[in-house]
Amino acid sequence: MHTPLLLEIAADACPDRLALGEKDGGYDFESYRARASQVAAWLIGKGKVNTGFLGMNGNALPVLLFASGMAGSSFIPLNYRLVDADLNKLIARAAPATIIVDDDMIQRISPAEGVELIARSEFEDMFMMGSTPEKIDLPEAENDIAVLLFTSGTTGEPKAAVLRHANLTSYVMSTVEFLGADEDEAGLISVPSYHIAGISAILTAAYGGRRIVYLPAFTAEDWVATATSETITHAMVVPTMLDRILDVMETTGETLPSLRALSYGGGKMPEQVITRAMKLLPHVAFVNAYGLTETSSTIALLGAEDHRAAFTSSDPDIRRRLTSVGQPLPTIELEIRREDGTICELGEKGEIYVRGDQVSGEYLNKKATTDDGWFPTNDAGWLDEGGYLFVDGRLDDVIVRGGENISPGEIEDMLRSFDDVADCAVLGIPCAQWGEKVVAVIVSRSGNPDTESISVAMRAKLRSTKTPEQWFQRDALPYNETGKLLRRVLKDELAKEAKDS
Repeated sequence: MHTPLLLEIAADACPDRLALGEKDGGYDFESYRARASQVAAWLIGKGKVNTGFLGMNGNALPVLLFASGMAGSSFIPLNYRLVDADLNKLIARAAPATIIVDDDMIQRISPAEGVELIARSEFEDMFMMGSTPEKIDLPEAENDIAVLLFTSGTTGEPKAAVLRHANLTSYVMSTVEFLGADEDEAGLISVPSYHIAGISAILTAAYGGRRIVYLPAFTAEDWVATATSETITHAMVVPTMLDRILDVMETTGETLPSLRALSYGGGKMPEQVITRAMKLLPHVAFVNAYGLTETSSTIALLGAEDHRAAFTSSDPDIRRRLTSVGQPLPTIELEIRREDGTICELGEKGEIYVRGDQVSGEYLNKKATTDDGWFPTNDAGWLDEGGYLFVDGRLDDVIVRGGENISPGEIEDMLRSFDDVADCAVLGIPCAQWGEKVVAVIVSRSGNPDTESISVAMRAKLRSTKTPEQWFQRDALPYNETGKLLRRVLKDELAKEAKDS
């Protein structure tokens, strides 16, 4: 099944339901489909294998995604935050391609063989303006690659993750009820187009029949204002976004009465942030969604009832599930494995492996799954007695001190339990004696953290080798726009500071 069919059947069932944009002046499902078909016919005429998008969020994005599928062209959303040299390397790799580019970004792109650039204003004038055009009937496309997403690796060239139509539609149809959304529902999308959450949000909203509203670029103030003015009922954010949104709500007194469900993911959610959110938004159902690009989005969920049960429990084992990512989806097989490939016991840490129809585990010219379909995520984690999954971060982040593997996640969780620690990161930096030493960087609420007292308290609960040997302070930690801590950037900074001190 191809992804455009998700839009086709929704438009057949509810052509007049509002699908894209603002309450006043948005596009209904019939207009959405018809415009996508017009764009598809245009793309077929271009004769390019790939269709790219470089720009800010907006209604042109979902139309272009579905049009690419209709035309049999693979869709490639590009990261506009890359430096120009890296961006141009990816554009050259996308060839042959037609790429829609925000007008103010065109000057960043160097000529590349086989690449045709179309200014976004020109594209929108052709396809996004005026009344609903005639729908064009097109033959079913044969290309089974729906989307290519370049990974944001910290070392080496980014890999092009392959997401086939079968992977994406499997995820959507196993997690979303067809037209399950009420007509008044609206989802606010603030994650960028080049993130898997941005792609899956388009597909699930179409199949579920929910209107989507775009925030071109995230600020907490704009997010709250748009959620209010557009009576947003559903949204997805990353942890750093949620913390800032709560700050704005506390300042303005806004309570977001229309909001019904808020999902989050993309990074570890500090317990104090989610508990604060649940207190400020008691009417909202919170969902923690864990997934990867290579798995077509979510593979485990901590649902609303799980949140409430953990939030109100006095049992520490239940309470800590608030920091878990919940249980695997029914359509996903999940195992925790040791380095030798054997399966871990409950509570034992290892690498997370997953298998299922939605799991691609594939890059251009490279298969990343085992022969029997298991995908090693490179994420460290463990399962509790109830089957709840706890993710400890990337295996690449493990600190090797004197031959001992130390997970930063466990130490960071403990650091966040101190009232004065607003945010933190634990890393390993080079050390002549041990190979690496454990260091911590914290964001202090008081501005004057008592790291000696914190060290004493941590040493009483953790082995001395896990207690940070050196402390650094920052006003804020570096995150990317999808909520990932930029550990490599921070590690390089700290290694230099430690050497100079």
